Amino acid sequence: MRRPDKNSALADWLAWQESLHAQPIELGLGRVREVAARMGLPSAIPALTVAGTNGKGSCTTLLGDIYRAAGMRVGVYTSPHLLRYNERIVIDGQAVSDAALCTAFTAIEQVRAEVSLTYFEFGTLAALWLFRESGVQIQMLEVGLGGRLDAVNLVGAEGMLITAIGLDHQDWLGADRELIAREKAGILRRGKPAVYVDAMPTAAVGHCAQEQGVPLQQLGRDFIFQTVADAWNWIGSNRSYKKLPMPGLAGAHQLRNAAGVLALVERLQALWPVPESAIRTALSGLTLAGRFERQGRTFLDVAHNAEAVEVLCEQLRALRLKDLILVLGMLADKPVEKMTQALAPFVAESLLAGLPGVRGLKTAELQKRSAASLPDSRCFGTVAEAYAEARILAGSDRQILVCGSFLTVATVKQQLELLDG
Repeated sequence: MRRPDKNSALADWLAWQESLHAQPIELGLGRVREVAARMGLPSAIPALTVAGTNGKGSCTTLLGDIYRAAGMRVGVYTSPHLLRYNERIVIDGQAVSDAALCTAFTAIEQVRAEVSLTYFEFGTLAALWLFRESGVQIQMLEVGLGGRLDAVNLVGAEGMLITAIGLDHQDWLGADRELIAREKAGILRRGKPAVYVDAMPTAAVGHCAQEQGVPLQQLGRDFIFQTVADAWNWIGSNRSYKKLPMPGLAGAHQLRNAAGVLALVERLQALWPVPESAIRTALSGLTLAGRFERQGRTFLDVAHNAEAVEVLCEQLRALRLKDLILVLGMLADKPVEKMTQALAPFVAESLLAGLPGVRGLKTAELQKRSAASLPDSRCFGTVAEAYAEARILAGSDRQILVCGSFLTVATVKQQLELLDG
């Protein structure tokens, strides 16, 4: 494949990047640090880093929204994207353009030389370069995988947030939550404030914080939150907020995430003062596609591990949703058996779809692995075919649940856009 240039289409750049590296994931900072140094990165722009298994995207987004509401020029880097790659890099609330991304990729390629980079590493360097070139005042960085060896960790953050930790990517991060937590805690920086917001905290994060001399605040120990009718209170050791608006994203887990974000913002008030009005504005305006998102009679959720599906089931239970038509597509390395067992009580009919790519789980294998929980499932070659059938079955009065992967939800969102357009 011919190397693209700054005049090439973004799709050509992304396809070329995927073809370069022998494997899609290769943890380690050596290669990306070498290229970053040639680009003059990381820059002096202060950063906040978010790691964890679930809730990273909403926390990173909320942090960006709060500081933007407080009057700062903010860069936000998240992954993966849902519909467009541009969603990964947001400056002052706007996803960057195709042209900006192609310019950033060209800048990387001008200095990369012999160093091999993964698809994710290209994106991380592009984000950091664009944030510097755009003159952002603060950058919010979501860790892609783990923490200690993730490309985002080449940046020394002023504050860190670790969200709920579950069993995901065990081949890369370790067999149990304690081992995974130690990898996540690799983002901690000596003397810099950190917050850990997990309903079931691991000992490893606390141990790593002690080893690094990190002042760690933990949900339930150093700060709490309380729900009050249609509002909530946040209570810390030195300050409290009363009757805050509920986060724009639904679910009790979003309150835990928001409580952690507020704890970090409070720890950093001396560096970057944030008025209460900015917090209220950001909370009520928080949006993130694919997080228990409702479009008509279809519910979309990118849950793709056991812990995330348990949270999804909490949502379904709270709304008393049952007899759903399930459209499910998953990646091969995900816990199909646990996830489908959790979903089964809410499902009347299940439509299984194959996903593309080397990691995509083909329909026959998905049916085999989910048979104990979803014995009467029907198979379709693609998500689009499964969702088209789901709409026929739903008629005018039944509801559809789409979940299992970002790829699954993205396909259905695209279909809905065409139908609504």
